[in-house]
Amino acid sequence: MKLIYNLNQLPEVAKQVLEHISSKTLLFYGDMGVGKTTLIKELVHLLGVNDITSSPTFSLVNEYRGTDNTVFHFDFYRIDDEEEVLDIGIEDYFYSDAWCLVEWPHKIANLLPEDAVSIKISLNQDNSRTLEIIK
Repeated sequence: MKLIYNLNQLPEVAKQVLEHISSKTLLFYGDMGVGKTTLIKELVHLLGVNDITSSPTFSLVNEYRGTDNTVFHFDFYRIDDEEEVLDIGIEDYFYSDAWCLVEWPHKIANLLPEDAVSIKISLNQDNSRTLEIIK
């Protein structure tokens, strides 16, 4: 699936993403500032979480609990070695029944679950975004 959207369309885009995925582990690829965290915030909201969400850049993972879902939001931008992620018990997160939303997944490529769904976001010249779901 491929979508071109503007930021004011995020609620509908997030809804479409959730309708077209087959895994609770979503890997977000895209340049800095393209809108990965912004989309994740909308997805977390649609998953029933009412807490304020933010990027876990320094803590590596934020946990959110909704009425029916637990969501883990990972940001691996600052890691230098996959060992850092093993130290936080990444396998336990990935193989739980919770949602795992991962920014900068290429930094832990050897540890990603096989059933994860990749979401690539790119910025277009007119400031719209292109989102592509790769299964």
